[in-house]
Amino acid sequence: MKMCKRLLAFICLVVLLVAAEDSGNWPAWRGSRDGVAPSETRPPLKWDEKTNIRWKIELPGKGSATPVVWDGQVFVLTATPTDRMAKPEELPARDPRFETKTSPPQSFYRFEVLAFDRETGKERWRQLANEAVPHEGHHPTHSYAGGSPATDGQRLYVSFGSFGTYAYDLKGNLLWKRDFGRLRTRLGWGEAVTPVVQNGVVVLNLDQETGSRLVALDAATGETRWEVKREEKTSWNTPRIVEHEGVAQVIVNGTNRVRAYNLKDGALLWEVGGMTVNAIPSPLAHEGVAYVASGYRGAALVAVPLGSRGDLGDDAARLAWKYGKGTPYVPSPLLVNGRLYMTKANTQVLTVLDAKTGKPLVEEYRLPRVKSFYASPASAAGHVYLVDREGTTVVLREGDKPEVVSVNTLQDSFDASPVFSGSLLILRGEKHLYAIGQK
Repeated sequence: MKMCKRLLAFICLVVLLVAAEDSGNWPAWRGSRDGVAPSETRPPLKWDEKTNIRWKIELPGKGSATPVVWDGQVFVLTATPTDRMAKPEELPARDPRFETKTSPPQSFYRFEVLAFDRETGKERWRQLANEAVPHEGHHPTHSYAGGSPATDGQRLYVSFGSFGTYAYDLKGNLLWKRDFGRLRTRLGWGEAVTPVVQNGVVVLNLDQETGSRLVALDAATGETRWEVKREEKTSWNTPRIVEHEGVAQVIVNGTNRVRAYNLKDGALLWEVGGMTVNAIPSPLAHEGVAYVASGYRGAALVAVPLGSRGDLGDDAARLAWKYGKGTPYVPSPLLVNGRLYMTKANTQVLTVLDAKTGKPLVEEYRLPRVKSFYASPASAAGHVYLVDREGTTVVLREGDKPEVVSVNTLQDSFDASPVFSGSLLILRGEKHLYAIGQK
């Protein structure tokens, strides 16, 4: 029976990957392969506001959530302030236990899910998930729609964190919703809960200043499968689920510890010494190794064999390797064709490592005409795309040494990561959604 269940889960995963390749689907924040597009994807190498723009639409509200694509639809999340001012009794009470550097708004926000036609940009449907007054402000560079959606091809899973977690069918009909209460984030900087779905389970990382936990839900019903407490503060990272030797591991970054849990029941599989404060980058996994990094006021990167068990502590001998400089703060690294690409903190300084050995291939290389990154790098057709916050994308040819192919600029600000869909590059800006492709 166990072998049949494992075989069925494997077949479902293969079907999902094949569907993503065949139809231009991009089912999660970083696609289905940590930001690496399917082999036949052919996005453009050059563009600007007048060149290779298939369509461009203005978006309501604000959000930094990366879109996902399935079956010809592009799904986008946003949060929009309204003119409806809260009455005194409607304002959320401030919790004096937590230091904050932000102030909550006094008006209601609309938390919305939008679906657009991939070929034309025409809006297909829109659903209001919630209308509420936020209990916290957010960082000036953040938004109230920071967590990206995900889909398994049957349902669209959306989390606005404190403002609810929802599942819709792909026509926009609400199937279920859950409320996990208010999250209290570090200094009131805001939330970014991105669902991860695999084997019929939706996983949510609810790290916060108190009561941090990892929750697994039944994808069809929204009912809780399991929940584990985490000794962590706010982290903002998205878990990575990977199959290894018949066990699906949920790998979660953290300031105190990097941990892997069994997707089946939440049991702790392994843990290793933690990262810097604000452990934002999400783990990667490939060929039996997990790669986990952070880079706020420090630098840390570990390569952990997925067959590990128990507490590895800080024992470098039990790791594949460690590296201690040039690691990212907000963006996650990119692993493609045996090379790890990452930018130092949020800057334009690039490092490339050999993924097997951890040895640097490139160190302290300054990318041209860009300044700062929140978006994670992605790759397609032998090229690496790095989208900076001021609208400029550097395209590099993959290799042991940087080779700049093009530098492309749009008149918008970008925090969401690149999305590849067939011949299209889809970019979500602060004001617009772009579909970029050769005309």
